[in-house]
Amino acid sequence: MRRLSFLFILIVMGLVSCNDTKQAAGPSRSANSSRTIGWNASDMEVFGFTDPEFIEQQTGPGLTFVQGGTFIMGRIDEDVMGDWDNQPRRVTVASFYMDETEVTNYAYRTYLAWLSSRYPGTNKSQNATPDTLVWRSELAYNEPYVNNYLRHPSYSSYPVVGVSWVQANEYCKWRTDRVNEYLLIQNGYLSLDSAQQNSNVFTTEGYLSGYYQGIPGDNDGEIRWENGLLLPNYRLPTEAEWEYAALGLIGEADGELLTERRMYPWSGKYIREEDKAIKGKMKANYTRGRGDLMGMAGALNDAADITADVFSYDANDYGIYCMAGNVNEWVADVYRALSPVDVEEFQPYRGNVITEYVRDAQGGIIFDEYGQPTKDTIADYRNYRDGDYKSNLIAGRAWADNKPDDASQSTNSTGFMYLQDEDTGVINSMITDKVRVYKGGSWKDRAYWLNPGSRRYLDELEAASDLGFRCAMTRLGPPTTTTTR
Repeated sequence: MRRLSFLFILIVMGLVSCNDTKQAAGPSRSANSSRTIGWNASDMEVFGFTDPEFIEQQTGPGLTFVQGGTFIMGRIDEDVMGDWDNQPRRVTVASFYMDETEVTNYAYRTYLAWLSSRYPGTNKSQNATPDTLVWRSELAYNEPYVNNYLRHPSYSSYPVVGVSWVQANEYCKWRTDRVNEYLLIQNGYLSLDSAQQNSNVFTTEGYLSGYYQGIPGDNDGEIRWENGLLLPNYRLPTEAEWEYAALGLIGEADGELLTERRMYPWSGKYIREEDKAIKGKMKANYTRGRGDLMGMAGALNDAADITADVFSYDANDYGIYCMAGNVNEWVADVYRALSPVDVEEFQPYRGNVITEYVRDAQGGIIFDEYGQPTKDTIADYRNYRDGDYKSNLIAGRAWADNKPDDASQSTNSTGFMYLQDEDTGVINSMITDKVRVYKGGSWKDRAYWLNPGSRRYLDELEAASDLGFRCAMTRLGPPTTTTTR
């Protein structure tokens, strides 16, 4: 018995000794000290290190969080168009942020007013102005929309249309800069600069590179990207992101079990409400049939003759409005019929064009007369692993036999892979490196196009009266918004 007691005492003493050794092995660390060198955060400022260990990304204005995951992307119902360009495939999308609504006329007019104010004497505002002539029709009285849809406040909360893919991208860049500029103003790093014009306008890239100085605020120093205050770019969503957000499958999931594969951004396979209290109410703004765009007086089926207020219909399970109907929406991708089998399983996207800054002899970034950094293209993946040469024939010859006149051009360019001819009556594929995907269905589309898996395309410089857009933003860090450190 004494021997057991002696052994117990030795064990206890050993544990205490080990514990003392662990405590003495290194300096004590507080919650604000480095896990690797033990220094307190305030002491590390002596060598210029002020980076926070972790910051939860804040949600940008107008955005809602979309938690990523896996889903079946592509065709859900019969491919009545016979395009065979949206074969079902399982992919994974990272978490991201998406606009609650389509970009409105009011929001876009804000953009135009800013361009007019900051770039006087240039064509910046004119180049950004939507094409209001998209409303004009030879056999319809649409002139009131030509003159009023964009400008009149009665349509302020309606989605902007007549915007090309290129114009939509420029809006996204502008929105990024205005949001980040105001974050710096609100946090005292800049003061409101009402005099900035032309090359002296705030851009996020210009500020981070030291090109834009602006009016200093109350806080000393400048913000760097590593400080975590500034937001990533607003941008067009990829086709996969858009389709994933539109389906809102979290409403059909029981853990990892998907109980129903949705045909539309809501549960069920009907476009009218089934609930008794609102039975028969349309769930989206679309054309029910030939000549029926809104129903009969006193019982309008979708209460919209053309587009509608962006909050007119119920949001989907992610809190996003009008992902079916109202207007079609541009996405970032270049269109290819075989994209479903060409793309990656994670974050699928076709359209990568890799650029780098153009720098002067001292290594500084060169900015243009509008305060924008200049860039060179170093890689273009729009045609990467694109197509099957056996099925691409031009004038009876195989694609590889169509040699360009200029030997410096690649024989794998889009112009030699797809039928391209401007002559009247000659078959033209319309496939180029400048055609972009759009999705969602619109006020003048039949129900088939409301399916998030359907896809169409248009040249990036063209516009339409039923085509708008919304912005997205990359989620940085963990895929959930509840992670703490």
